[in-house]
Amino acid sequence: MNKRQLEKIGIPDYALREAIQAVQKAVSVRGLRGTPLKQAFKEFLDAPEAFTEDEVFGELALVLTDETNHFVPDPISYRTWGTEIDPASHVQMQQACGLPGAYGAALMPDAHVGYGLPIGGVLAMEGKVVPYAVGVDIACRMKLSILDMPVESLEKNFEHYRNSLENGTRFGVGSKWDTPHDHEVLDRDWTVTRVTRENKDKARNQLGTSGSGNHFVEYGIVTLDERDEELNLDAGQYVALLSHSGSRGTGASVCNVYSSIAQRKLPQSMKDFGRLAWLEMDSAEGQEYWEAMNLMGEYAAANHAVIHKNVAKLLGARIISGVENHHNFAWKETHGGKEVIVHRKGATPAGAGVLGVIPGSMASPAFIVRGKGNAESLDSASHGAGRRMSRTKAKSLYNFKAVRNDLLKKGVHIISAGSDEVPGVYKDIESVMQEQQDLVETVGRFDPKIVKMCGDGSRAED
Repeated sequence: MNKRQLEKIGIPDYALREAIQAVQKAVSVRGLRGTPLKQAFKEFLDAPEAFTEDEVFGELALVLTDETNHFVPDPISYRTWGTEIDPASHVQMQQACGLPGAYGAALMPDAHVGYGLPIGGVLAMEGKVVPYAVGVDIACRMKLSILDMPVESLEKNFEHYRNSLENGTRFGVGSKWDTPHDHEVLDRDWTVTRVTRENKDKARNQLGTSGSGNHFVEYGIVTLDERDEELNLDAGQYVALLSHSGSRGTGASVCNVYSSIAQRKLPQSMKDFGRLAWLEMDSAEGQEYWEAMNLMGEYAAANHAVIHKNVAKLLGARIISGVENHHNFAWKETHGGKEVIVHRKGATPAGAGVLGVIPGSMASPAFIVRGKGNAESLDSASHGAGRRMSRTKAKSLYNFKAVRNDLLKKGVHIISAGSDEVPGVYKDIESVMQEQQDLVETVGRFDPKIVKMCGDGSRAED
């Protein structure tokens, strides 16, 4: 067994020297090789404290059970924006702030409970990346395209708009195209990790699809109160296409594989960190995850590009301007003079002058924003309104048919969705925006008019 193999079975970096010595002793003293050797290490790792007197594993056991090797620092502090945040989100954030290497953190006003880091959590780490602080749907992102269509055409040509959404993408868990779409992202190096190599065909078939959960594609009206030079748009109203989705099944596979590796590598005394397990950036696994995550970022951007190209072509429209951004990702950034890994799980990059999109719900506005570069938020803002109740509770409270009929009276056409995505399950986006005025300025407002989400009852992929 070599260093790489030992790391994969869960030997931490600080114990590799003793682990290699244990391999040598296991071969010379007990004649163990191949599968028997791997099985011996597995039994050892299940309870290293039982092997402190063992002639083969004794020294390694002492290293792994020595608590001085697993020092957990005092938690760092974090600032919270917003008031409607459940206590469980703070519990998750406090645990994340106790990770070794935690450098900075913030909680956005749309925060709610997630896996590991809460949705709306921002976490900067020194030399470490946390797969579940990025999230399962790696590089989930927003894309808004301004179209050269007259605003009145939304009502006059409703069926034409509807058909372009119905036929321009696919919704649902495992959704794919019978005839795959092409994009240069498929020419990237997908052999950077085993999981990306093995999932390339799935990624090809799912390119241009939207999944389930809170993912959507919708038409609406963008209103600009004044000209914006970066967008190259005058004040006025425009027809726009807005989408929300990520890296689909391949991104989920990347997260699950590398989070499992990270959790196996946690020292016994740190097992409570669970899904907050990290990978060292200078380790083989850390570099593999980083390469795979960035590939998923390119793939998610391509996914949106294909959707917008398909839908606009079916509509017969031309894209004249646009904005897009990730909100489940990790970036190498400099804060306080130090290079750190900034995880934004359900948080929008909001560096000074950076454009982004923050959506509300199927019946409430999204906002085009420009970041103010607030250092306390690690240059971040919310990624949406944020849920105020679970999907299970939403399904028990709301009748989708009744909600859809009510929204139609208000001028919002819902083609398909589930009762767990109706407006009432979300916080008030106007209040959320009010609570983060020091993080972003509003450039424009998008009011949804024709909305398509997954309506087949699929489990949520967000």
